[in-house]
Amino acid sequence: MPMRHVSNPLELTASEWEDLRKGLTKGIQVLSETFHPEGFNAGMNLGAIAGAGVAHHLHVHLVPRWKGDTSFMTVLGQTRVLCQELSKTYDVLKPRFDLLEQGQRCEKPCV
Repeated sequence: MPMRHVSNPLELTASEWEDLRKGLTKGIQVLSETFHPEGFNAGMNLGAIAGAGVAHHLHVHLVPRWKGDTSFMTVLGQTRVLCQELSKTYDVLKPRFDLLEQGQRCEKPCV
């Protein structure tokens, strides 16, 4: 997400777009290496009617996907299917993001 508080991607500078792209790339890399999804959904909720809950806060949702999992519409429809506690997912992903920030890759498993 951008550091500057904006609600519309049209307000982002070229540098902010590049930072957002880098963050998305890191997210795809870490989630791919950790959970081996078959695909991803990536998107933004722009405006309250689209589900944006915090004014002037822009971010990208990155959802790993596997054949046979719940549909993206189910995710958007306020239904949550969790195969793991979020705190456990955080504990697994955090060291991988930290290593990536240091220019290193995490050999599996990295927990």
